[in-house]
Amino acid sequence: MDFWDVFWLLLIFIPLLLIWAFAIIDIFRRDDLSGWLKALWIVIVILMPFLGTLIYLIFRQPGATPQERKAMDEASREFVAKYAPTDTAQQLSLLSDLHDRGKLTDAEFAAEKARVLDAARAAGSATPAGGPPPVPGTPPAAPAAPPPPPPPSSTPPTRPAGFGPTA
Repeated sequence: MDFWDVFWLLLIFIPLLLIWAFAIIDIFRRDDLSGWLKALWIVIVILMPFLGTLIYLIFRQPGATPQERKAMDEASREFVAKYAPTDTAQQLSLLSDLHDRGKLTDAEFAAEKARVLDAARAAGSATPAGGPPPVPGTPPAAPAAPPPPPPPSSTPPTRPAGFGPTA
């Protein structure tokens, strides 16, 4: 066996055979194809192994089996749970960033900002942090005064190394 025989066998024939087998197994596993459509795809893939398999893989719709749909749903939920903002400040920051990048129009930004702030007010008025629930008929407590600004610094702020020219 010379080099080209091994090359043909290992790098071309076996991978094509594996893809062909994947297509046949996938056709049988799909639950969104009727029996006649499965039979038609099997005939096409078997009679024209390379071209039929290529056509099937191009036109195959993802998420055809219940396991694949469940896996995609779980991955989507994990992604949202991992990267969704958890507090009002993060949500407003994300909205501001999307608005600055032009992904949200002014009307969409205003509507979402109002929704986030209304949700924060509703959650905040239900039980204030660190205190008992409000008594019906009593006016809400006045907000605390903002903290005084920090004293001015005598030295100018410095930039981290690698961020622009240094003075």
